[in-house]
Amino acid sequence: MLSAVTSISSENSYKVVFILQVIIVFEMTDKQRLALVIAVLASFVTFLDASVINVALPAISAELGEGLTLKQWVVDGYLITLGALMLIAGSLSDLFGRKKVLAIGLWGFAITSILCALAPSGAFLIVARILQGAAGALLVPSSLALIISVFSSGKQGKAIGTWTAWTGIAFIIGPLLGGFLVDIGSWRLIFAINIIPILVTLWLLRTLELEENLDKRPSVDITGALLGAIGLGGPVYALIEQPNYGWGSPLIYGSLLIGIAALAAFFWHERRTPAPMLPLSLFKVRNFSVGNLSTAAIYGSLGVLTFLLAVFVQQVGGYSAFEAGLTLLPVTLIMFVFSPFFGTLADKFGPRIFMSLGPIICAGGVLTFLWTNQSVNFWSQILPGILIFGIGLSFTVAPLTTAVLSSIEAKRAGIGSAINNALARIASLITIATLGFVVGPEINLEGFHKGVIYMAILLALGGIISCVGIRNPAKFKQ
Repeated sequence: MLSAVTSISSENSYKVVFILQVIIVFEMTDKQRLALVIAVLASFVTFLDASVINVALPAISAELGEGLTLKQWVVDGYLITLGALMLIAGSLSDLFGRKKVLAIGLWGFAITSILCALAPSGAFLIVARILQGAAGALLVPSSLALIISVFSSGKQGKAIGTWTAWTGIAFIIGPLLGGFLVDIGSWRLIFAINIIPILVTLWLLRTLELEENLDKRPSVDITGALLGAIGLGGPVYALIEQPNYGWGSPLIYGSLLIGIAALAAFFWHERRTPAPMLPLSLFKVRNFSVGNLSTAAIYGSLGVLTFLLAVFVQQVGGYSAFEAGLTLLPVTLIMFVFSPFFGTLADKFGPRIFMSLGPIICAGGVLTFLWTNQSVNFWSQILPGILIFGIGLSFTVAPLTTAVLSSIEAKRAGIGSAINNALARIASLITIATLGFVVGPEINLEGFHKGVIYMAILLALGGIISCVGIRNPAKFKQ
């Protein structure tokens, strides 16, 4: 059905993409190049596991049962701890150093990946995914903080754009390799693919010499981390399990109330503790607060897209897991080419225009999915929207990340990147948890169309927030 899609990644076009990235990398010093490679590989496994899981959800559900509920938990269990603990991981990165926190996260991710592969039941897999998210929380903020600490402010946009492009390979390899392994063997094999990049990254990390300007705060906010995890987990449990138990169940309204109370206690605690894992003072910086709000809207929609499309094309369109993995390939190739370019333009002209137009273009792309019918034809019903979405996302990601992180002190880059990435994961967590209300108990054609509208609204909101709220730094003003 989709075998011809591989023509998109022809040998010549891939050579052009590769040459562009190699030129950018060779402009760097040896230390910058090594730090960027480590940052890419360390983040790679986190993104790989986020992308690989969606194409395997139908196979996991078929073997372990529980339908949409299990699918939601396998994704959201990972995102709960990834989002909640990424904040404290950012503090750990600033306090103990990027290298040490990266090493701990890599070892933890390797162990939990093995547990996921051996899961004998749905409940075991969910627990393993929760632990895997905790390990993954250590990786992304420390990776981005490593880039910020090694590259000067004028080159951070290009470096982050290159990081975005190369980590985007995970979104090529993940669905394709994951789909291939599911089709020829078992979904359990998808977790074993993490081990090789982890071992390579650990070896490279040992060779990096890094002088770190560590934050000398006296303690780590364990209380805040626990309150944050409960505050996220309670409402998510209620949203996912409500179709099974009903709102009248004490299990549902009880977990919802406990979660809300924990969130309220979390913000109360963060305002008063001397060493908060979420320094609320950072949100007094306009671009930081607005950029994070825009991040929540954009990545909430992206989470729905990757989940919904992978399941829909398999369950309704009859695609294999490998073919489902191919559907988002054009997005990654487009980002691989253009993310460094738009990151460089953001350094030159400021991020506001890119953060405003990009999500609107993405919204226009996903709205074309309303053309889909039961045949789910890739070329006429899926590909046009995917191409438009990829262009819009390339406009958005690097300028958004640069705007958020460059607005705060370099020594706070760890916690800053942690907050931004945590909000992205939490947004996906919430939007996926609410999918049952939007699409119904099963992902059919009607439900998919409802999900498309849901995504478009979130993306448009992200663009509007950026347009109204983001301010270009003074150097871009005439």
